[in-house]
Amino acid sequence: MLTVHDFETAARAKLDPVFADFIAGGARDEITVRANETAFGALRLLPRALRGSAARELGTTLLGSRASMPILLSPTAFHKLVDPEGESATARAAAATGTIMIVSMASTVAVGEIADAARAAGGPTAQLWFQLYIQPDLEITETLVRRATDAGCTALVVTVDSPVLGANERNRRNGFHDLPAGLRCENLRDLRDGESGHVRQIVMSPELNWGHIDWLREITSLPILLKGVLHPEDARLAVRHGVDGLLLSNHGGRQLDTVPATLELLPEITAAVAGRIPVLLDGGVRRGTDVVKALALGAAAVGIGRPVMWALAEGGEKGVRRLLELLREELDDTLALCGASGLNDLTPDLVRPAWSGRLFGGAVS
Repeated sequence: MLTVHDFETAARAKLDPVFADFIAGGARDEITVRANETAFGALRLLPRALRGSAARELGTTLLGSRASMPILLSPTAFHKLVDPEGESATARAAAATGTIMIVSMASTVAVGEIADAARAAGGPTAQLWFQLYIQPDLEITETLVRRATDAGCTALVVTVDSPVLGANERNRRNGFHDLPAGLRCENLRDLRDGESGHVRQIVMSPELNWGHIDWLREITSLPILLKGVLHPEDARLAVRHGVDGLLLSNHGGRQLDTVPATLELLPEITAAVAGRIPVLLDGGVRRGTDVVKALALGAAAVGIGRPVMWALAEGGEKGVRRLLELLREELDDTLALCGASGLNDLTPDLVRPAWSGRLFGGAVS
């Protein structure tokens, strides 16, 4: 496994094609899915010279959580679809590399068990955050927050781009609408009538509004990040409502198709918050050079989603650990080649748009 895409190739050879489509797919025509990766390729790095350092500092602190590198695991659902140990294996890999894992509300292992797995893994201490869909029944939401807090999660990541479920046509064609027998959304166990922890018990909330964020702020002292804010005015509103950070995300292209790539929106969002809260980014990150571009343009860190699922399918815990080590190696190498001794040396002047192929008004053949 020499690249992130190698994990995908290997995983597809092992997985049921229906599950592979679930991981890879996005909404409608998947225009945004492709745009996320393409956006990174449309930028070039312009390195500085004669600024060498023997080692690069990759560590960072995000809302009180220390991470060994500015690459975290964005929330992804249903890890047991691809590995029998599911999110426990993923958490051990995150712990071994000392980075932050955002536990999905739709995990197939309960958040408390995931935390236990991370703590037992040895190596650097893993930091866990919890991704939350605010449920129309606020008592259920409050119970979920309490379970995450009791497990030791140190931040809440509230998904706000899903008032309804995005239309994934791959899943529809494949008839994939629910988890196979024996798998459940374990964080929902015993919270509703009917089958315990059933995936259909996650309810999207078309009525979700800023009042719900204000309510959440009142019931928890944990830092709150909003995942899915794309419009600069909403970023400004987030600051006014006391949100602690943003995860700039278009849900990997799985919700509203044709929205811009997150990297394309990053300068506008960082300008809107004006340094008052950190902005993280996910969507399309596949290389260490991608990480550097995002950080140079103002992101505090980046998240990876699909690559984690591919790596878990390819090699379980060891696969995810190798993925994270690979990206760390690429990040360190890119920093050195850019003349940066650490993350603070990454500034917007290191990034340029790709050359258009025109010079002095004339086309170049």
